[in-house]
Amino acid sequence: MAQVLNIEINGRPADVEDVHRVATWNYGHYTSMQVRDGAVRGLDLHLRRLEGASRAIFGEEVKTDGGTIRGLIRHALGDEHDASVQVTIVPRVGAPLSPDAMVSVFDPVADAPRPALRVRTATYERDLPHLKHLATMGLTYQRLQARAAGFDDVLFVGRDGGIREGSVWNIAFWDGHQVVWPEADVLPGITMQLLQRGLTRIGLPWAILPLTSDDLPGLRAAAATNSHCPCQPLAGIDKATFPDDGGGLADALHAAWAEIPWDAI
Repeated sequence: MAQVLNIEINGRPADVEDVHRVATWNYGHYTSMQVRDGAVRGLDLHLRRLEGASRAIFGEEVKTDGGTIRGLIRHALGDEHDASVQVTIVPRVGAPLSPDAMVSVFDPVADAPRPALRVRTATYERDLPHLKHLATMGLTYQRLQARAAGFDDVLFVGRDGGIREGSVWNIAFWDGHQVVWPEADVLPGITMQLLQRGLTRIGLPWAILPLTSDDLPGLRAAAATNSHCPCQPLAGIDKATFPDDGGGLADALHAAWAEIPWDAI
């Protein structure tokens, strides 16, 4: 587990009561990012996510005495130049429909290739799937059940049979010609959006298409994408395996990722 380097709420050090409040309410939303040399990929998307989710959940944008979200991140980082950062918007004491901003700073995630995952499917649909919210009991349960059954993780399928998203990641496929994301009610992950930007920039085709488990045998590769890793290959989904071992997909996604600039915080 990553080491916690700092936690602040509205620009001041978080205390035990703050942490207890977050754990007790379990209400709010967040975004996670990797910071390198004081910069982040897709900072505009992270800030837009926080603004939109705050309006949806609290009815207002975040207003803190500690400054802007960008300023709160800089303050919480302090002298840290490389880190993992999570910005969590939580209910305010005495005014639960007004939001506070908690910034947590952890050790950076290693920038290294990750082993391929074996995942199984489960019929599950997250509440308010378009939001990155704190109601994670259901998805965590499904993930742990998959691990108990000998898999590395879980891929969610909707009640309509459509492939959706992984536990904490979006899924991308390679059909031999283009990158394909499922057309479904899923979290629009920041990494997924940046990869789509990068693919467009370098002229590689991609599409969003309805997919079911019946389509898996016709796909050549699959990968999980999130803030920790832009392309973690999947070795298999249920009994389906992929013939090119992720090569074409990995090349496409890594080329797209390399096109994404870093935004100074």
